[in-house]
Amino acid sequence: MIPKLKKQDWFHEDGFPIVVERRDPQEPFGLHCHEFSEIVIITGGKGLHITGEDSYELSVGDTFVIGGDRPHDYLNMDQLSLVNILFDPIEFPMSMADLQSLPGFHALFTLEPAWRKRHQFTSRLQLTPAELVESLRLVDDLECELNDRKPGFGAMATAAMLQLITFLSRCYSLSRNPKSKRLLRIGDSISHLQRNLAQPISLDELVEISGMSRRNFIRTFEDTMGTSPINYLIELRIREASRLLRTTDRPITEIAFEVGFSDSNYFSRQFRNAVGLSPREYRKQFH
Repeated sequence: MIPKLKKQDWFHEDGFPIVVERRDPQEPFGLHCHEFSEIVIITGGKGLHITGEDSYELSVGDTFVIGGDRPHDYLNMDQLSLVNILFDPIEFPMSMADLQSLPGFHALFTLEPAWRKRHQFTSRLQLTPAELVESLRLVDDLECELNDRKPGFGAMATAAMLQLITFLSRCYSLSRNPKSKRLLRIGDSISHLQRNLAQPISLDELVEISGMSRRNFIRTFEDTMGTSPINYLIELRIREASRLLRTTDRPITEIAFEVGFSDSNYFSRQFRNAVGLSPREYRKQFH
């Protein structure tokens, strides 16, 4: 059985969902998975990243995301050094601001991990020396806030983490790797959905944005996101409607129209299917 690292053993006792761990050099650890996710930035040396099924060569500047349920370890290490940024994706507000509108964000955090085996790690983010220096500066700022834990550190550390994620996402968007560009095209379609969830959006429109054939786009999207593009759009609309139901007293019909549903009855059916409660019952839980 593959051991799972527990949040309580790695995160601060106050429960803040971000930790910076430096490994210089990385020591043998053994195949493991986590209750959290992590951003890995290779800062020196070389080695192999293994998943239990595959292995991928690592070099300076390689940057990738490990989901909590994905086993991994490092082998054949030759002065391999790295920075791990551990975070709890449930607790950390990755949906803040317009982060989700960046194609590189979706490519780095969702698409590349899902396609890693198929692409044999060739669509990973590879930072240039200048990008690596800037990334490590942002990590230093984040770590400083986490170490000092002065009043307000939570807001400052959250801002620093978002700044790092945004910078890495922008770096991915600049990739010239053909396989990375393919993921970015899917990321473009996801970003379009995020930015325009209240507007009428057709499948043909998403296919055109992706630059792929209709059949290939649908298959790639479903393989990566686990659902169809239209169902994903409905999920986004329900998520936004849930937020408005929790945080405002606006009429339910008005909320339905604002998030892109033209029929309030259809909205109620979709909401119940997704949440298990009617919009009115859901709102009562928070008022």
